[in-house]
Amino acid sequence: MITQVTKGIRISVATSFEGTFFKNYKTHFAFGYTITIENQSKHSVQLTSRHWQIYDALNEMEILDGEGVIGKKPVIKPGQSHTYSSGCLLSSPIGSMKGYYNMVNFSTTEKFRVFVPPFKFSAPFALN
Repeated sequence: MITQVTKGIRISVATSFEGTFFKNYKTHFAFGYTITIENQSKHSVQLTSRHWQIYDALNEMEILDGEGVIGKKPVIKPGQSHTYSSGCLLSSPIGSMKGYYNMVNFSTTEKFRVFVPPFKFSAPFALN
């Protein structure tokens, strides 16, 4: 598991290889990831949006921006956490992601970024 703390918000990431499948005469590699966002600060915060940089060994980097995470904009009180799972399709068995969450501190109305550490994707058969 990979972790990083920004402004009292701890991000932990675990990844998994979900398998391969064929679509449009092309092989795709499916990866899953579970992220826990833990509020170690003294203020309630809300995650408002996300920014991802997705790296695929066989393609150019893809940038993905969106509201919230999996359709939610969680409010996380001090000492609480929010965990969600999502996935990523790559053209190769090796890749990675990194990014950040845009958040708002409810006490100060300050907007800030919480960085997600780079995490790697690798199919077990690709690591020989």
